[in-house]
Amino acid sequence: MSRIIIDTREPFEYQASHVHGAVNIPPMKFMQPGLPRELEAVSKDNEIIVYCRSGQRSNTVGQILRSHGFTNIKNGINEHHVAKMLKESA
Repeated sequence: MSRIIIDTREPFEYQASHVHGAVNIPPMKFMQPGLPRELEAVSKDNEIIVYCRSGQRSNTVGQILRSHGFTNIKNGINEHHVAKMLKESA
């Protein structure tokens, strides 16, 4: 099982700064039918950390992921909080 970090902000926000290794999947991709293509082959029990600027978008994305059967989702709130989480788990 591996860890996936999803930056749920808009592409311009991601370009300005993001957690190393994070993939950018904006909320609009989650509002379309089905899963974003970036997650189609991901195991439902993979650890997924989602974050945005304030935690609101990532919370919504987490709920959508749960509705698709994902079971190991953590809302990292924002970039700095996720970086701290990753440092503490290293």
